[in-house]
Amino acid sequence: MDLARTEVSPRVRSGAARLGLLALPVAFFGVFFAYPVAAIVSRGLRTGDGWQFGRLWDVLGDAGIRHVLWFTTWQALVSTVLTLLIALPGAYVFARFAFPGKQVLRAVVTVPFVLPTVVVGTAFLALVGRGGLLDELWGVRLDTTVWAILLAHVFFNYAVVVRTVGGLWAQLDPRQEEAARMLGASPLRAWRTVTLPALGPAVAAAALMVFLFTFTSFGVVQILGGPTFSTLEVEIYRQTSEIFDLSTAAVLTIVQFAAVGAVLAVHAWTVRRRESALRLVDAATTARRPRGAGQWALLGGVLASVAVLLVLPPAVLVQRSLAGSGFGYYRALTKDDGGVFLVPPIEAVGNSLSYALAATAIAVVVGGLAAVALTRRDAGRFVRGFDALLMLPLGVSAVTVGFGFLIALDEPPLDLRATWILVPLAQALVGVPFVVRTMLPVLRAVDVRLREAAAVLGASPWRAWREVDLPLVRRALLVAAGFAFAVSLGEFGATVFIARPDNPTLPVAVARLLGRPGELNYGQAMALSTILMVVCAVALLVLERLRVPDRTGEF
Repeated sequence: MDLARTEVSPRVRSGAARLGLLALPVAFFGVFFAYPVAAIVSRGLRTGDGWQFGRLWDVLGDAGIRHVLWFTTWQALVSTVLTLLIALPGAYVFARFAFPGKQVLRAVVTVPFVLPTVVVGTAFLALVGRGGLLDELWGVRLDTTVWAILLAHVFFNYAVVVRTVGGLWAQLDPRQEEAARMLGASPLRAWRTVTLPALGPAVAAAALMVFLFTFTSFGVVQILGGPTFSTLEVEIYRQTSEIFDLSTAAVLTIVQFAAVGAVLAVHAWTVRRRESALRLVDAATTARRPRGAGQWALLGGVLASVAVLLVLPPAVLVQRSLAGSGFGYYRALTKDDGGVFLVPPIEAVGNSLSYALAATAIAVVVGGLAAVALTRRDAGRFVRGFDALLMLPLGVSAVTVGFGFLIALDEPPLDLRATWILVPLAQALVGVPFVVRTMLPVLRAVDVRLREAAAVLGASPWRAWREVDLPLVRRALLVAAGFAFAVSLGEFGATVFIARPDNPTLPVAVARLLGRPGELNYGQAMALSTILMVVCAVALLVLERLRVPDRTGEF
């Protein structure tokens, strides 16, 4: 047989092309995620005498560390329950009610999710902290209690429940519940026996995502927790940057990694269960104008909760940035005080935008290639495993990644510590999962027969993707880029380690200003937070205009 003349089938070529597309994403995550994390863990647990695995039990046996582990788990569970209790009525309203301003309200609800955690913490500090709105009106302060952290977590994750559960709820056929009502079931029983089981996987997926975000909370707890409350992420930061105890930080990183891996595994199972178990209808046919006093009261209650919980904190943040001297705090941002920064704080705006644009470009290229490679549902075990690994940067300690960058990327040929690209690389790690999750459902919706026809006609994989897929996924690509830009703009955990003093980002600048006493520093922190919030909100409003219709119930 003349092997040189043997033709390769389109399916084989497709498989080889898929592995080729994964080469860059695998290399990116290997060099800029796995390697830095492994480097800091190795530095902490390995000495001249070899690996010190006994350090695991020494650290976990410490009473203070056990308290941190307990508080991290406890506050994440309570935050998750509170978020579900408050946000599920909102999910129902967005799914089943049609009312004026619904799209605007959807954008308002989603704004907190894309806000940097530093801004969320600062907003609640202005609301419930010393000298905040509640303190001025009623002499009430919550910044010394766990309630400030819990409410800030509800604020941040409200949209996760509304989008994940509400998106699926809107596509459930309401006639099934109506049939149960006609057979004599009460409204509560019909909902409990028909709708709730169908929503169960979506509720579980949303709860797991909220738990993941709150379990790894850093910026919110760092600002609102003070010396009293500390999560694993905050403790890793303290052990790394203040105490310089890398062995303890390494143990805590391993513990967090194991917990996050378990949560992501359960989350993947719930998503697969939801995809295979439900038959959905067009969401546009299920929303109706509220009927009866009960439904109007529910709508009013949801609007009131959104106003108090989601609108009031950012509004207070803006008010504090203008307090006293109008735009005086904003004008002070243009001056170099020679204290907190080596440059005027306003330069942090340009730095953040530049870094975020570079990070977005990296995330779109890496995440786009990964999404294309993961498109086929019959992908091999390695490809499916890499799909799960893409989510790890959202849960693994960003503090560990940032400090790992300093330790691992300090020798040729990867001596990047003095270069500007280090910050966008760290930010892109967080942006890639959002790019993949945004593009993957749309790519999977493209009829595979179109690609196969192009391949049979002789088109290369690149040309087939350019001619077939790209025109269909252009909007999803723009949405993915917008999400990557927003999350890159607000990344704090890793950036706080690697941002140079003469090139601070907005979240780092806000944290530094809040760490110094004085009314001027506090006011400038409020002003910078407002600027960062406005930029993120504008990015989200653009996303809402480009948003691809959600037909899977995914956030």
